[in-house]
Amino acid sequence: MTDQRSVNDAAATPVRALPDAQTVTQVQHWTDRLFSFRVTRPQSLRFRSGEFVMIGLLDDKGKPLLRAYSIASPSWDEELEFYSIKVPDGPLTSRLQHIQPGDQIILRPKPVGTLVLDALLPGKRLWFLATGTGIAPFASLMRDPETYEKYDEVIMMHTCRTVAELAYGRQLVESLKDDPLIGEIVGDKLKYYPTTTREESPLMGRITDNLTSGKVFEDLGIKPMDREHDRAMVCGSLAFNVDVKEVLEGFGLREGANSDPKEYVVEKAFVGDGI
Repeated sequence: MTDQRSVNDAAATPVRALPDAQTVTQVQHWTDRLFSFRVTRPQSLRFRSGEFVMIGLLDDKGKPLLRAYSIASPSWDEELEFYSIKVPDGPLTSRLQHIQPGDQIILRPKPVGTLVLDALLPGKRLWFLATGTGIAPFASLMRDPETYEKYDEVIMMHTCRTVAELAYGRQLVESLKDDPLIGEIVGDKLKYYPTTTREESPLMGRITDNLTSGKVFEDLGIKPMDREHDRAMVCGSLAFNVDVKEVLEGFGLREGANSDPKEYVVEKAFVGDGI
């Protein structure tokens, strides 16, 4: 009698079904603090490279725990890729870092964001400026043919504390040359400038310092920024965004938005510490 009642009680207990569920197809841990993963793409999802969506898991009470994550894969990809930090006590990433292929996550199919090509006025040279996992939206844009159709030159400046933390971006950039879809389009248009701030590496220093000192222009053999030719996109911590905005405006660039394109745009929904 007891066993039968337990079975009936179990049958009556509703299973926690994930809303807007997508299935994890691949997970890669880059360091003890960084990982990337790929999930199935909803058939109805259309997005512009550089946009973000809300993803997450259920909390202990069965309620969705969601955070904004830039889509790291380009708009043409059949799957969606994300790049994340691991925060041991973070409400979401303390759980998310343990996902495995076959698991499900919540993905709200409503993409938004300011790091899109349409939010910039036409120009000749495009700068991607990122720290840490802020490279994610640029991982999308660097793999989009439209980026190279609109710009003669694309410069990816990425700064992390250590060399190991640059691995995701470096591997992606190196793979573009041999990419069967966009390898020819990319050609020699893309310049990669990875720097570290704590560990010794060939290129050192913060993005702001390398711009204001002119070191990046000298190292790459290019002219300094100016409003007529240069466009920029920024993604990092709040403090980084504020500092870079000041530097860009020092070169004469103005902040734009989807509704008011200008010379640079900043992503304010960056996934950073404490997630």
